[in-house]
Amino acid sequence: MKSTTRGTLAAVLTCVAAAAGAAAATPAAAVGTVPVPLPLGGAEKALDMELPEATGHLPLPVPGSPDGPRYVEGRLLPDRAVPQLPVHGGLPGADVRAPLPHVLGAGFDHLGVDAPASDLHTLAPGLSVDAPLGAPNPAGFGLPQAQLPQVGLLAPLVQTVPTADLGVGPGL
Repeated sequence: MKSTTRGTLAAVLTCVAAAAGAAAATPAAAVGTVPVPLPLGGAEKALDMELPEATGHLPLPVPGSPDGPRYVEGRLLPDRAVPQLPVHGGLPGADVRAPLPHVLGAGFDHLGVDAPASDLHTLAPGLSVDAPLGAPNPAGFGLPQAQLPQVGLLAPLVQTVPTADLGVGPGL
């Protein structure tokens, strides 16, 4: 094998390894939630009893890119003068496991609630305005026709599907 072929092969393998490493490592901005553990270990030792384990998940809101103005035939101003801004985030989640001292029988040692963080998609309110002058009228020597001004408010939007799971089982 020639040295140029070996050098090319080494460069290709290096690029593939770098791309695979970059794909595996996610930056902090790409993570949807931040885990927040509730430290109760010191209280367990001080009280000499088993306490619940709790972990929260806080979402990171990420603004999206708004739809630009839409030009409509027959109007002087664009359709969406103030566009709606999309924001993607989530509802906070929680994972709580509490000890259950065999109240339901020998096989049930804990009560758990798992409410994962759910996606939340929102759109901010927008505004659509039309001027008091219409499009040029060929019948009126090219002058625009007068019309009533129009203002429309684009309603905000909120979409989410929260879920939760309640269960009992062995161990904590």
